Amino acid sequence: MGLNFDLGFGSSKKFDYEKIYDLIVIGGGPGGLSSALYAKRKGIDVAIISGSIGGQVSDTSSVENYLGIESLSGEGLVKQFKSHVEAYDVPMLDQKKVLEISNDKVKEIKLDSGEIVKAKTVIVATGSLNRKIGVPGEDEFYGKGVTYCAICDGPLFEGLDVIVSGGGNSAVEAAIDLSKIANSVKLVQRSVLRADKVLIDKLESIENVEIFIGHQIKEVKGDKLVSSVIALNKETNEEVEFKTNALFVEIGYVPNSKFVENILELNNKKEIVINEKNETSVEGIYAVGDVTSVPYKQIIIAASEGAKAALSAVDYLNKN
Repeated sequence: MGLNFDLGFGSSKKFDYEKIYDLIVIGGGPGGLSSALYAKRKGIDVAIISGSIGGQVSDTSSVENYLGIESLSGEGLVKQFKSHVEAYDVPMLDQKKVLEISNDKVKEIKLDSGEIVKAKTVIVATGSLNRKIGVPGEDEFYGKGVTYCAICDGPLFEGLDVIVSGGGNSAVEAAIDLSKIANSVKLVQRSVLRADKVLIDKLESIENVEIFIGHQIKEVKGDKLVSSVIALNKETNEEVEFKTNALFVEIGYVPNSKFVENILELNNKKEIVINEKNETSVEGIYAVGDVTSVPYKQIIIAASEGAKAALSAVDYLNKN
């Protein structure tokens, strides 16, 4: 039975299933990659397990608020993060989902493949998942016109009519990006727009974009593919049917914490509760980024929290 695998990340280091690592980082976004980098530079044996390297940053069209980088695509920023970590030969186990973590001195991490890996400390950096509207037709037409990633799927609807649901930065940015390739874009939001003013101003200046405030989506309709969306006009209490080829859902995220809900303390938002040292309710387990109770879900905050969690884990290892 072969226990070492070349994971194709450009790193010469291979993941060893038999080893008890000093630290395993679960998650490959900015928080997880930063954690691994800081831990490795402190001389401890660290590895990363991730469903996908980069996390949601990979789906971001443009990052313009990361200190020292004036403007770069999310994919480009992830490439730089990953390259930096790879330079330290940190083994990365990609496309693996963690099902549970044991509450033992040596943590056993069970993977969806049935394999179990072990570590003295763990950092949970699993980020968040797309929030669903929760209306009839949304699940039925997922991948058939309903999508949660404008960057990924926008080109599929070039020259067609699309709807974006949401009112925050991600929704407005999606509408702006889609306006460049779609025939028309309708932004449908049940309340006020919460995006940055500079983005709203830009959106309002685009000719093929219509904004419908006070409209709540109630149903997605179609045959084999999406053909329309039913929305409730909250002012008139009347339903309106918007013809469309696609619905891009951009209404925020929920923490990816379900796999630890039976072991770690969560708050009422299902976020992992941490203290100022990123310690969770279980000794030896730390958490960073969007999956935690730390406010303001930003790339730079996740990266800084990752560094802090790694230093806390190193302190713990030095004392134990």
